[in-house]
Amino acid sequence: MKKVDFSKLNDDALVQLFAENTREQDKALLGGQNSKYNRLFERMKDIHDELKARPGDQRRMLVQLYEFPNMHVRLQAAKLTLAVAPVEARNQLQAIVDSKWFPQAGDAGMCLHNLDTGFYKPT
Repeated sequence: MKKVDFSKLNDDALVQLFAENTREQDKALLGGQNSKYNRLFERMKDIHDELKARPGDQRRMLVQLYEFPNMHVRLQAAKLTLAVAPVEARNQLQAIVDSKWFPQAGDAGMCLHNLDTGFYKPT
């Protein structure tokens, strides 16, 4: 995985890269490739952080991925937009739970539980 200077990409390119990255995370997760998954997770967080740091906090751009065909992409987009689109993100997480598409449904359920108990507070 080559190093990318995220600051040189526009918002749309970052959203596309986020989708590609999280789709690869899904493959790594299902293939038991933990080291690869962890590298991709760090890259996802870097993309998230770049969007957050942009004027007006551009994480909201990830909301468009709620309709993405891959469930893992939708899950990660929902989790990382809870601070900027809380109602829409919670609705997306609940839809993932209701789908019973595992392991993402379990992850979404735990996220909702952590939100409801106050264990997790999005920032």
